[in-house]
Amino acid sequence: PFNPVSLAIGARGSFIARTIDKEIKHMQEMIRRSYAHHGTSFLEVYQNCVIFNDGAFADLTNRETKKEHVLWLEDGQPMLFGANKTKGIYLDGNTPVVIDLENDKWSVDDVLVHDEKDFIIASILSHFTFQPELPAPMGVFYAVDAPVYEDLHMDQIEQAKANRQGTMADILSAGDTWTVE
Repeated sequence: PFNPVSLAIGARGSFIARTIDKEIKHMQEMIRRSYAHHGTSFLEVYQNCVIFNDGAFADLTNRETKKEHVLWLEDGQPMLFGANKTKGIYLDGNTPVVIDLENDKWSVDDVLVHDEKDFIIASILSHFTFQPELPAPMGVFYAVDAPVYEDLHMDQIEQAKANRQGTMADILSAGDTWTVE
């Protein structure tokens, strides 16, 4: 299956997020943040289509199941989910696994903390898609302020103007010249 978030991360987008159509307030916040971002912004919206994929996101929208299947990403917060927030994401090396905090072996200190500026965490989260043992991440995967093409281009023009030496005629006739007959 095609994974749009992984593609956007691989293309080095500077704002990458996901939301779901039935979570109106969350979707509004993601659209607002995406619009306000200066740079390449990508927002994936999980949307039900009664013709082609009716019920494809039912586990993520059904009141009885969504708490067990959706991981709401919050910058600087541990990645917790479940009905009572008793499940978390733990990195075993570089492999994400679900841990149960009701088990005395684990605590909230063992849970991976989300960082919107961390490219590696964003990459790992993007690969949760289509893995039934992992929850579906919703929210901002990655958000960094990075120079955009237009700004870099304008800086280059300004630098060239500042380094300008004489007129165009001076530049064309400076240095080695030759005559073509």
